Amino acid sequence: MVYEHDVLVVGAGLSGLRTAIELSDEYDVAVLTKVHPLRSHSVAAQGGINASLGEDDSWEAHAFDTVKGADYLADQDAVEVLTKNATSAVIENEHWGTAFSRKGDGSLAQRPFGGAMFPRTCYAADRTGHNLLHTTFEQALRKAVKIYSEWFVTSLVADKDGIFGLTAFSLATGQVDGFCSSAVVLATGGFGRVFGKSTNAIINTGDGCALALNSGVPLKDMEFVQFHPTTLFGSNILMTEGARGEGGHLKNSEGKRFMEDYAPDQMELAPRDIVARAIRTEIREGRGVENEYVHLDVRHLGETKIKERLPGIREICIHFAGLDPIEEPIPVQPGQHYSMGGIDCDKEGTTKLPGLFAVGETSCMSVHGANRLGGNSLLETLVFGHVVGKRVGEYLENQRRRSNKEVEEAVFDIRQNLQSLVMREEGELMSSVRMEMNAVMDEKAGVFRNEEDLQQALAEIRDLGQRFDRAALGQTDERFNYALIRALELKNMLDIAEVIVLGAIHRKESRGAHWREDYPERNDTDYLKHTLVTKEDDELKVSYSPVTLGQFEVKERSY
Repeated sequence: MVYEHDVLVVGAGLSGLRTAIELSDEYDVAVLTKVHPLRSHSVAAQGGINASLGEDDSWEAHAFDTVKGADYLADQDAVEVLTKNATSAVIENEHWGTAFSRKGDGSLAQRPFGGAMFPRTCYAADRTGHNLLHTTFEQALRKAVKIYSEWFVTSLVADKDGIFGLTAFSLATGQVDGFCSSAVVLATGGFGRVFGKSTNAIINTGDGCALALNSGVPLKDMEFVQFHPTTLFGSNILMTEGARGEGGHLKNSEGKRFMEDYAPDQMELAPRDIVARAIRTEIREGRGVENEYVHLDVRHLGETKIKERLPGIREICIHFAGLDPIEEPIPVQPGQHYSMGGIDCDKEGTTKLPGLFAVGETSCMSVHGANRLGGNSLLETLVFGHVVGKRVGEYLENQRRRSNKEVEEAVFDIRQNLQSLVMREEGELMSSVRMEMNAVMDEKAGVFRNEEDLQQALAEIRDLGQRFDRAALGQTDERFNYALIRALELKNMLDIAEVIVLGAIHRKESRGAHWREDYPERNDTDYLKHTLVTKEDDELKVSYSPVTLGQFEVKERSY
């Protein structure tokens, strides 16, 4: 079967839904998502969303903090779009019904976040993403946006002249069908599950990035992977930066607030890459608690404040760590959290493939550069969902629907490929390949990197790719075959892992979240540029593109 729509949005998190809302009044827009929209990973964002609402704050100050936090790799024209539109994005969602936390006078409350000169992070206790996603989903329903839930996109269908549509696998029926459209927007989120220790949901497997890569579209700055400083030891569940924004302390095994040795001015509210390296250094040098973690101590905030401002964190600690943060410190360690890199596109989401757009974490407009500031990711989804939606609408004004024939042929090919995968009865388990990939990325492409580890990781990831081609699925059910979905995700992740490691090998400097122990200095002469990785004839090619500079002079970053 072939479905037809003007535009297809892949992904139903905040960026995908906001893009669809923007298009819904004038075009036939449909959203495809492999999980129900309210299970999208946007729901897990805790701490808040940035906007320069304060009397002394400004979009210029927000922009400077963002560019500095990005270690000057952010494109400053895109940062300007982000920060100029921050206030209107927050107020729009507040008018839609998001229940933000407020001050006594009824105005929006804002908490301090890392790398910011002002408290500019609006929040809904510590469940901000949850509230924003529910509100935005309600608006999508109000606009009657067509949503295909539990569909996994298996390929983009395109030629050099542009998009024909895509193919997708329905979990409910076990069938592959075609979708024809004049434009496709990829909004599939990040690729955190390439790593084992991650705050990301199981669905964050880089599907959009892999679709673009395999369609000849470059991926940009994929070596820049953010490791959140504070994830719950043992499970890597996120312990929001809001806990430190409210005044939480990080302490080592000696009870010392060690951040005074790394960022004496901003302490626990230094940018995430700096805090993550500080924690990892404390543990490596023997000052970790049980040599494995440090403590996030919020006990001094008091019971009332913890219950009011951090209720979700307290609930997670009680259920997943067996402790109450009102009475005991929280054991934390760094874990993969966010993808600064993604699909190469401009500040309106346009890629090199006509009709293909990207938005949100799966894109790389480079508003985050080498390191994202907390509170800017939720903001990016709403601001650029609006911007990309407008740009797609302009593109559609001059487009006619292309032939369905190519989509029908692609459906046949994908069905054949999936059938051969399902019928593969002998071989090692896919889960073994996945666990080894996770271990390789955790151990050799994590917070600290070096040439030897990265070269070993590249060889091992490529070997795992060959093993994937011989591995068995182990489940032949037609309907709700999650083993098949996990296998397709694994193939995507292996592609993404190779790109991450390749970019890290080629970038022989330390900048933001990419820290090379063998090249510990930032090198603006050779590497103030974006890394591009393109697949050509099944080979990955590395090239570079310039960073868009602007009003903020490139300087040494200190906190």
